Amino acid sequence: MQARDRPYHQSVALILLAEDDAGIRVPLTEALEREGHRVQAVATGTAAVAAGLDGAHDLLVLDIGLPGCDGIEVCRRIREERPGVPIVFLTAQDGEQDAVDGLDAGADDYITKPFRLSELLARVRSQLRRSAPQRYEAGDVCVDVAARRAWDGAVELELAPREFDLLALLVREAGRVVTRERIMAEVWDENWFGSTKTLDMHVSWLRRKLGDDAAAPRRIVTLRRVGLRFEP
Repeated sequence: MQARDRPYHQSVALILLAEDDAGIRVPLTEALEREGHRVQAVATGTAAVAAGLDGAHDLLVLDIGLPGCDGIEVCRRIREERPGVPIVFLTAQDGEQDAVDGLDAGADDYITKPFRLSELLARVRSQLRRSAPQRYEAGDVCVDVAARRAWDGAVELELAPREFDLLALLVREAGRVVTRERIMAEVWDENWFGSTKTLDMHVSWLRRKLGDDAAAPRRIVTLRRVGLRFEP
């Protein structure tokens, strides 16, 4: 895939995870790595500051109650040097004031423990999308997310809102399988529990507009019981 800007892609995202509880840190690291991310995991605030100031991470996940230097102070110190890096806080269930203080310190989002892993991963994806370039290109297809315009070669495509969002996701992840569950969460709703037949209809419409043969698609390929892959 050739992109006009560096696209958000899970395999190139480097995440700094600062969490002193190994029971959370280890499985969360494994889950983020399964999503395709690279993870640098540390257990103290001091280590988080030292790692975070090097400027290489695409996103930071910080526990507020870190030993040595709490997450809020970590956030403040890194924010001074890296104002654009997304930061997500992990807070205790009764830590509403901590969450407020964290947002005031410059965090972009927070999630309360105990949390559902799927929700945290969705928050991570959301923050990475927001900080990523908004123009993606794969093969002859180009998508401008900010302008909500898409082209197949020199021809601009007329897409319904869901069709556009679906195409943008697939082009952004060109060459990689995107699961049906992830598509429903990102294009429709993260709490979607209904039938995915609506996805099949939108795929059919999108293939038609791309001139893709439904019987033998060459662009949007279906992997049965898994998901979809856009072939660049």
